[in-house]
Amino acid sequence: MVRAVIAIHGGAGAITRANMQPEKEQHYIQALSDILSQGQAILAAGGSALEAVTEAVRLLEECPLFNAGKGAVFTHQETHELDACVMDGRTLEAGAVAGVSRIRNPVLAALAVLEKSPHLLFIGEGAEAFAAAHNLEQVSPDFFSTAERREQLHRALSTDQTLLDHDGEAKVSGDPIDPDHKFGTVGAVALDLAGNLAAATSTGGMTNKQAGRVGDSPIIGAGCYANNANVAVSCTGTGEVFMRTLAAYDIAALMEYGGLSLKEASERVIMEKIPVLGGSGGAIAVDREGNVALPFNSEGMYRGYGYVGDAPNVGIYREDRGRMDDNS
Repeated sequence: MVRAVIAIHGGAGAITRANMQPEKEQHYIQALSDILSQGQAILAAGGSALEAVTEAVRLLEECPLFNAGKGAVFTHQETHELDACVMDGRTLEAGAVAGVSRIRNPVLAALAVLEKSPHLLFIGEGAEAFAAAHNLEQVSPDFFSTAERREQLHRALSTDQTLLDHDGEAKVSGDPIDPDHKFGTVGAVALDLAGNLAAATSTGGMTNKQAGRVGDSPIIGAGCYANNANVAVSCTGTGEVFMRTLAAYDIAALMEYGGLSLKEASERVIMEKIPVLGGSGGAIAVDREGNVALPFNSEGMYRGYGYVGDAPNVGIYREDRGRMDDNS
């Protein structure tokens, strides 16, 4: 019997213990737990993996704690450019949008591309026109702005670096993961009661990126991949490196062609292949047997998973691994 499960992530990065505020840490834990619970409820009611991951990522987009949708980071030009992708492991159909700034929930636009277009990826104005034609909610670009993200941009501008590589002193933000060393992509993967897999990924990109830059999140096989034959994967990290390695698909390929287990394949990619090229970050993955893997090579990753009928299991820090890694 299939044991349905959903896993989510909210970004990875460096821990700033000295500046951590317990209240904010609890906000992250509560948000992850609540979103997992809603995904579990969809699966328990017989909903599809695709429905569960899309709704989980939509909720992550609505939460300003994470860099996707509301609370997305700023580009160098002080704009927002959002990307998203969804993939159905049952059919290998996928949809994605990139560089959008007026679609409230980019993941819903990606789903519309999957369901209603012969194309896989729309960008910029074309993506926004497609979303509007399918009655998806449009917002003013400043809808995504928050004071914290603007401050983050100003720190980056003062050093002329993207905050993925920012080497300045730690900032007192109260955030358990230093926002200046955080890869803010969000994602979800799931296995439903029918044995189908799906994945979804969404991001605001990286602070101080050049307008027009696109990372791995909307690239099928790089930041998002699902195939019922083996695995569903969503990645977060140094987008350029995840694209160069086709990280999400590489996990599936190592399982299919190399005979590796989910744990072996995901750790080979995240802990060995990505760091060799100077990349950092992590991934969440669920295989067709319902095993879960949550590898990351950074100090921490907002993450969690929940089997139908169980309480959500969430974590932030590296030391949470022992408690969380007994599922595969």
